[in-house]
Amino acid sequence: MLALVQRVACASVRVGERVSGEIGQGLLVFVCAEPADTESQAQRLVDKLLKLRIFADEAGKMNRSVQDVQGGLLFVSQFTLAADTAAGNRPSFSGAAPPAQGRALFEAVLRLARDRHAVVAQGEFGADMQVELVNDGPVTIPLHLH
Repeated sequence: MLALVQRVACASVRVGERVSGEIGQGLLVFVCAEPADTESQAQRLVDKLLKLRIFADEAGKMNRSVQDVQGGLLFVSQFTLAADTAAGNRPSFSGAAPPAQGRALFEAVLRLARDRHAVVAQGEFGADMQVELVNDGPVTIPLHLH
């Protein structure tokens, strides 16, 4: 499973004119399932996100988790994280899981996160979305969970 994590002051996702999900301070997480992924990788992603210490403590050091700061999680499905640009100028997305599997794993991530964290918002799987964010830092961290 691939994820791109951004520490944000705020973030929102729109589908057309409708706000699908929004958070204040927290983590904006773009998620891409790969063909070999199972719910085990979804669980590992949620575990990592809840414990990832990338928020500042009193001394200004990255030493607090999203749980410590009571921040939100905003998940956005993004198959383009699996882009392969090695051959030519047009990316191949064959490294992404098929849509049905990707949707099931994205929904598993949401369910697992909601079981353990108070503020969880989401984009809409497969939709054309507009994402707005204020990256705090900026802090952007790629994750690849096997």
